[in-house]
Formats: sequence, C-alpha cells, structure tokens
Amino acid sequence: MAREMQHRDRPHVRTYIGPGKAEEINQLALAHNAQLVVFDNDLSPSQQRNLEDIISKVKIIDRTGIILDIFALHAHSAEGKLQVELAQLNYLLPRLRGMWQHLERESQGGGRMSDRIGTRGPGETQLETDKRIMRRRIQRLTAELGTLRNNRSTQRKRRQRNSVYSVALVGYTNAGKSTLLNALTGADVLVEDKLFATLDSTTRKLNVDHQKREIVISDTVGFIKKLPHQLVAAFRSTLDEVQLADLLLHVVDASAEQMDEQIVAVEDVLKELGAEDKRQVLVFNKIDLISESEQLRLRKVYPESILVSAANCIGLDGLREAIAEQIRKSSVRLHLKVPYSRGEVLQRLHSVSLIVSEEHTEDGTNIVVDVPQADVDDYASFMVDASTPVDS
Repeated sequence: MAREMQHRDRPHVRTYIGPGKAEEINQLALAHNAQLVVFDNDLSPSQQRNLEDIISKVKIIDRTGIILDIFALHAHSAEGKLQVELAQLNYLLPRLRGMWQHLERESQGGGRMSDRIGTRGPGETQLETDKRIMRRRIQRLTAELGTLRNNRSTQRKRRQRNSVYSVALVGYTNAGKSTLLNALTGADVLVEDKLFATLDSTTRKLNVDHQKREIVISDTVGFIKKLPHQLVAAFRSTLDEVQLADLLLHVVDASAEQMDEQIVAVEDVLKELGAEDKRQVLVFNKIDLISESEQLRLRKVYPESILVSAANCIGLDGLREAIAEQIRKSSVRLHLKVPYSRGEVLQRLHSVSLIVSEEHTEDGTNIVVDVPQADVDDYASFMVDASTPVDS
C-alpha cells in the first residue's frame, strides 16, 4: 500500500525511526487502512512495543519476523520444522510482554482447581507461565536437534572415512541451487520460484568424470543479506554441510538486478560460518535469461567462473569438469603396488580416486592414482615411490 525510507546516522533507541517518523507512518497506515507494517531491519523487543503504542491498531513485524514466517511455510521435514520452531521461540520469548499485556495480572482463580494444578504457581502471571513453558520447549527442541546433528555428524564421518569428496551448493535464496542439483544428479528436490523454498539439506551422489568416480553434492538453505543470527544458530546442523565440504559451488542468479550485492551477501554469510577460505567455484545460473553481451561481460569479469542454465541443462559438462579439476588440485599422485589379497584397497581406490594407470602383475596390481591429500598416509604401506602433488 505504501513504502517509506528513512536515512539516520544511528537508530533511535526507543522507536528505531524516531517518534516523529513513527507518527507519520501511523497516519499513513490509517489513511490506507493497513493491517501490517513491516520494517526491513531487526527491531528490539522494546522498540517493537513502543512502535505498536504509536502506530495504533496495526501489527508491527520486523525483517526476522517476516523471514521466520516464510521459513514456517516451507518447513516440510521433521528436522526443518524443529529448526524453524526453535528459531521462532527464541525470537518470540523476549517479545511476550507486548503480546500478553492484557493477561499481565496475577491469577485470581477461575475455572476448576484441577485445570490449574501444575500449570501455574501461587501468584504467577500468565506471562511468567508462558515464558516457563516456552523455555522448556526450547530446551526440548535443542536436545532433539542435537541428536539429529549427531546423526548427521556420524554420516559425514562415514563419508570422510571412505574418502568421499563432498561438494556443497551455496548461494542467495532463489538462485536456482535445487534446480542445479536436480539437473546434475537427476534428483527430485522441490523446486519453486520462491524465497527459501529449500530449508533442508539434501545430499545426492554425482559422477563427474569418465571413470564414474562418485562424489556427494549437497543442497543447502539459501542465504540472504543480513541473515538473522538466530536462523544461523537454529540451522547449524544443516549449515555444517558448508563448513565440512571439500568444495563450495557458489550459485549466482545471473539475471538478478542486484547480482553483485547478492554475491557479497553470500560471502558475508560464509565468513560468519568460518567457511570463507574453502575452495570455491563461482557458478552463474539462469544465463538463458540474459543477453550474449552480458554473458561475455561475466566471463571477462569472472574468468574462472562457470556459466550454466540449470533449467535448460546448458553448461553442465563444463561444471562437472570444473569440479573434477578442483578434485585434481586437492589430490596427490601415488604409485602403489596392491597385493591381490587386499582387494578392498583396490575397490576403495576405484570408488574415490582418479585412476591414472593400472597394470596386473604376478604378485599384485601396480596402480597410479590421484588420491585426496588427507588419505595419503592410508596407502603408505603400498607406495612404490614418493608421492607427488598432482598440480605440480
């Protein structure tokens, strides 16, 4: 109905925008008969209450509140629902006073005694009761998510133990990460033209070269500018995929008007997660929606990037080759001799390493392979000569 912009040196302590501006918005809301006023910033609980006193008869919601509402609409898995509920409760707990002002009085009875036993202590207000219930729920949710996080950690350790190379898709929300995952792997992850359509981490197997060497690739929750801290905390188990991945594919919507700002926003979130130094490949998606001249500009400005259209399966071979090249850069070339009695070693090498050459002799298999740097010591007893970095 209307939009207001304000420039200030610093936020007003009590109302964020100042009482004069708040009264202007009150008159604007009344003129439009508005029911909701949204602030594209985070408000403190006291600022939100003070604004609701000035902007009468209108619900006030801030940036985090809007994002949480969107998350709640798109949470489908058990873990996703738990994560969203935990974030919502942590957001609402300090705001309960404004929500329950009409109940902030001591209970004077009412209703059957059996209905009140065990729910409220002597002289306890409705507000205190609700806060106690919410804190208990937060503790329970935190414990459940801790169990799920441990399960995820066990799965990741198993992949690491088996030397499975892991790739994580990261990017601004609605950049097309899920579409790209589906195009690369043939998966059936939900794809919608919406903010935060994907909340759950999805992991699939992917072949990236002619030898059918398998890696795993994971989709993650979309990032956004000024991502609320409580969302980062609630989705920690999902975002661990980013921290523990060997390679990040930073997917960018090439058709977005604020593309450059979105790239910076994602980089900021990666810093917050402690993942800014990980190997990355910049992937510009949706190139079918931009002109050839704009594609040339992207190649010139970002010469190491890959241009794709996940929806039309354009450029996917080049992306697979880029992933394979990153694997080679992080690998060491070994010349091994594996006895025939150690068939499980050969099986592991074929599944997670790049086979350069292989020769069967009378007493075993001579094999030259590129293995991950972290796995070199596992094959020390089979080495014929010293290891050599592949990219040297």
